Amino acid sequence: MSAFHELVLDALDGTPLPLETLKDRVVLVVNVASKCGLTPQYAALENLYQQYKGQGFSVLGVPCNQFAGQEPGSEEEIQAFCSLNYGVSFPLSSKLDVNGADRHQLYRLLAGEGAEFPGDITWNFEKFLVAQDGRVLARFSPRTAPDEALVIQAIEKALF
Repeated sequence: MSAFHELVLDALDGTPLPLETLKDRVVLVVNVASKCGLTPQYAALENLYQQYKGQGFSVLGVPCNQFAGQEPGSEEEIQAFCSLNYGVSFPLSSKLDVNGADRHQLYRLLAGEGAEFPGDITWNFEKFLVAQDGRVLARFSPRTAPDEALVIQAIEKALF
């Protein structure tokens, strides 16, 4: 099993979120925030999830409050916001640090030293495409919308 799939996060509701449940799925990992100019990307993320989940695709949303305090809410507030405003049904973890000394192990794997695409996360809605075997296939800028051709092509290449 890959290091990615060995991780266990906490879901927004406090239950364990073992990434091994995403084994054999292509996963788009996205650090998310509710009060960001890019927050409307939630709609495109949910659409991608709905469109491709039957082919072995998932989105993993990772709330983060490290960028201008744009995710200040509690786990319950984040869940309510995502459900009510965007109908989010893909998995969401509890809030994590994506940069700095307290960077979560998930982001050490995705962007840390020795990673395929190393470097600090630049803002909310930065995206990593992870293959079924846990390899990171691509990294997309926060400003790259989830429904841009570049992202869709990478997802479809990984799936098909």
